[in-house]
Amino acid sequence: MGSGILLLTALEMADLMLKPENKDKNFVLNAMDLSNDGLSGLMQYLRAQVLKIAEKKTVALRKMYHDRQDLIENSEVIDQYINDVVSIVRPTTRLEAAYESNLIFEAVNENKDLKVKIFKDIDANNVHNPWFFTNTSSVPINILDREAALKGRVIGFHFYNPPAIQKLVEIIWTDETLAEAKEFAHAYAKNLGKVIVPSNDFAGFIGNGHFMRDALHGIIEAEKLSADMPLPQAIYTINKVSQDFLIRPMGIFQLIDYVGIDVVRFIMGVMNPFLDNENLHSPLLDRLFDDGVKGGQNSNGSQKDGFLKYEKGRPVAVIDPETKRYISFENLATADEKIGSTPDAGLVWKKVVRMKNKDEVLLKYYADMKAMDTLGAKLATTYGKRSNEIGKALVADGVANTEQDVNTVLLTGFFHAYGPINNFFE
Repeated sequence: MGSGILLLTALEMADLMLKPENKDKNFVLNAMDLSNDGLSGLMQYLRAQVLKIAEKKTVALRKMYHDRQDLIENSEVIDQYINDVVSIVRPTTRLEAAYESNLIFEAVNENKDLKVKIFKDIDANNVHNPWFFTNTSSVPINILDREAALKGRVIGFHFYNPPAIQKLVEIIWTDETLAEAKEFAHAYAKNLGKVIVPSNDFAGFIGNGHFMRDALHGIIEAEKLSADMPLPQAIYTINKVSQDFLIRPMGIFQLIDYVGIDVVRFIMGVMNPFLDNENLHSPLLDRLFDDGVKGGQNSNGSQKDGFLKYEKGRPVAVIDPETKRYISFENLATADEKIGSTPDAGLVWKKVVRMKNKDEVLLKYYADMKAMDTLGAKLATTYGKRSNEIGKALVADGVANTEQDVNTVLLTGFFHAYGPINNFFE
């Protein structure tokens, strides 16, 4: 996550410096990591990504370097841009580098105490009264502000992963947040070409506020099904239903794996103390975590095994928590028979997201589904209703300002084909 934020910020700084009115300005971006190996990989990533970006905007770069008579070939322009971007970045393992910074962008894990410790350390040694932008997806901003004594100089700036590709940014502030920090955050996100959705300061905000509850629903439904079938088959069933019947880019257990079983479990733990009359916790996640099944991605971006086992990025098997072994999808043909087929086999996610009349098409699709008596149709209808309830509750509880904000987060940040708040399941 941090590498993507670094890339976007370095590109924005370089582009600003190349404007005629900013020729005399000098931006410095301190990139902090715990290890030199991590920083080495970070710089390699930065160079590789800037190269790809430069090759796509060569025409624009030629205009930016129009006064450089020494840059003749496109390759020379591209190399110069790479050097200009990379030269802004100062890799370091020392937090002291932030003592001279005006803006701190923090992207450590969802550990409130660690975030506060970092903020307090920097603020105590920095004479510039810096602003702190935190990429937290779950920790309330008011708590960070109060415990680090920042007096409104911290704002939630939640990128979605990967930041260089994902268009959505959730911006979260408190009643104490400085007006100029809000203005800068909006301008920064806008310059990066992001879709901005404001979220009120509740643990989990809009994105995780929906996802964590949606994921827990899927887990609980699988556990209920396991009374009539083996748990691996139940997990496979809910994953298939949540993808194929609800027309999502991936099933709920694949999504949990993508985010990371350990991450989902941790975020639920962060959110749970702030929730009344709700227990956002899964013993099944605890069990897999304790067994070392964590999901997430390898350093090369490939998917680690979690609830599902992956080959070339595609799920091919499902875990049996009892034996800690994976059962091939090929051995679950009976599960497909029990699930049944969708109302329209041709109506898949890749097709629906491009439809201009998708609301009309989906209304008929789900009306047909509700009339079906198959296991898959019943599970999907229940799932769709629950997703709708979660979305509406986020508005009713004041987490989101509007239903459209909830839908925008799920459409943009999670690539859903339609928002959770709809009339398809009424």
